[in-house]
Amino acid sequence: MDSEALKKYSALHPKPAGLTLHYGTAGFRTKAEQLDHVMFRMGLLAVLRSKAVESVIGIMVTASHNPEEDNGVKLVDPLGEMLHPSWEEYATQLANAEEHDLEAVISEICRAAAVEQHKDASVFIGRDTRPSSKKLSQSVIDGISVLGGQYHDYGLVTTPQLHYLVCCQNTRGQYGKATLEGYYEKLSTAFTALIKQCPSSGESPRHLKIDCANGIGALKLSEMKPYLPKEVLIELYNDGTKGKLNHLCGADYVKVHQKPPAGLDMKPHERCCSFDGDADRIVYYYKDAADRFHLIDGDKIATLISIFLQELLAKVDQTLEMAVVQTAYANGSSTRYLEETLQVPVHCVKTGVKHLHHKAQEFDVGVYFEANGHGTVLFSKAAEGKIRQLAKEEKDEKSRAAKVLEHTMDLINQTVGDAVSDMLVIEAILALKGLTVSQWDAIYTDLPNRLLKVQVADRRAIGTADAERRVVMPAGLQENIDALVQEYQLARAFVRPSGTEDVVRIYAEADTQENADALAHKVSLAVYHLAGGRGAPPQP
Repeated sequence: MDSEALKKYSALHPKPAGLTLHYGTAGFRTKAEQLDHVMFRMGLLAVLRSKAVESVIGIMVTASHNPEEDNGVKLVDPLGEMLHPSWEEYATQLANAEEHDLEAVISEICRAAAVEQHKDASVFIGRDTRPSSKKLSQSVIDGISVLGGQYHDYGLVTTPQLHYLVCCQNTRGQYGKATLEGYYEKLSTAFTALIKQCPSSGESPRHLKIDCANGIGALKLSEMKPYLPKEVLIELYNDGTKGKLNHLCGADYVKVHQKPPAGLDMKPHERCCSFDGDADRIVYYYKDAADRFHLIDGDKIATLISIFLQELLAKVDQTLEMAVVQTAYANGSSTRYLEETLQVPVHCVKTGVKHLHHKAQEFDVGVYFEANGHGTVLFSKAAEGKIRQLAKEEKDEKSRAAKVLEHTMDLINQTVGDAVSDMLVIEAILALKGLTVSQWDAIYTDLPNRLLKVQVADRRAIGTADAERRVVMPAGLQENIDALVQEYQLARAFVRPSGTEDVVRIYAEADTQENADALAHKVSLAVYHLAGGRGAPPQP
């Protein structure tokens, strides 16, 4: 390690006094002007991680669905997965180290993680369309260069594309070609093969309106358009030419406000969807004949995909086990439908994509989605081998079903939730099953629900267990919630501390919207009084 070069470059990326940041599920995220030193230091960390695992590591500069003035950074591990939890701790230490301690912290990480400094290091870099992203990715490059790492800057890419590129590189092309063209070709080839199986293929084109959140998704869908078959007509809205990133648009806005984005004109029964700012989440929606808005969130996306995969697996191999992974935020109706009607095992884990991804890896086929529209499907190596083998065999019903499964597997980005890939999977399934958007929506009816948050003095006052569905501290709060839930039909409620700020998030569902609202309010009062609420008590 060149101490002088480190000192010199570190001085060009000084840490603001008194700023402490924490690497969470979404990496680091805050106002863009506070991130220069963090970007430089994550360049350093990516080199150390690359040396430790002797593989390419990814760095994505994005703040996803946050406002345009924010930015963030997250590291991508060798198979396109999120950074290993033990290294999240190193990221936090390095980001918060004082300038004069930087070299000592790097040496300590090398010691703790058995990093051999003489090894080669290689990093892939990507960024979103925020005004601050280009300059911040340059700070990443400075950090990589100081420690002698190699890098490839892919420039503007969606977050899932960077995850895909890292995985392709480290599997030496087994997962695909580590280029954007390779990504477009792999997905479009699989999608075209599926669409060709449709009974009505070639009749009328399939229309889809896409709200791109004024983000990177618009650029990348425009690049991908020429690869897609003529049967599919996608129209892009909020494409970044005039609006602000994530402002009154995007998947998060549509999900939270339960209404269509600005800048997209909807006619009854038109299929529409929204990406978020870095294109790793997707939600669908439509208006019915009475002009009522209907949201189709991650729970219903997971259900549609599960129905489709279950039918194919039944024809191909009865022994392959499929399961769905959800969080406590999943609507009770979706869990009930999956378990009782489809008879698919459902597992509940803590909030955060890494927890869902980890659990889904335990099954032959693991479907996971958060209600916010972030999710994908994972196929075990054994399941993949079996499906590909059967697809090669003589043309009977089993091999035909295996072939459809194989194309579906190739269309899914198994590294991470990917709005582009998920959209094509959904479009293919709707076409193959001949379903309209309202028929899909009618599979089950969501229970009315309400999300609230309560400001508290210290979020650590709340402790949870059972995948965040039960409160273990403060004393008396869970008993209080249990008693409140008993007052309503089909009711459920839970509370959990935010991972980033001193607020407690509250979720309640019940048989009517009025009851869900009332239950959420009563639970928020219990949290306020028992867990150190700040400011005025919550109002109904």
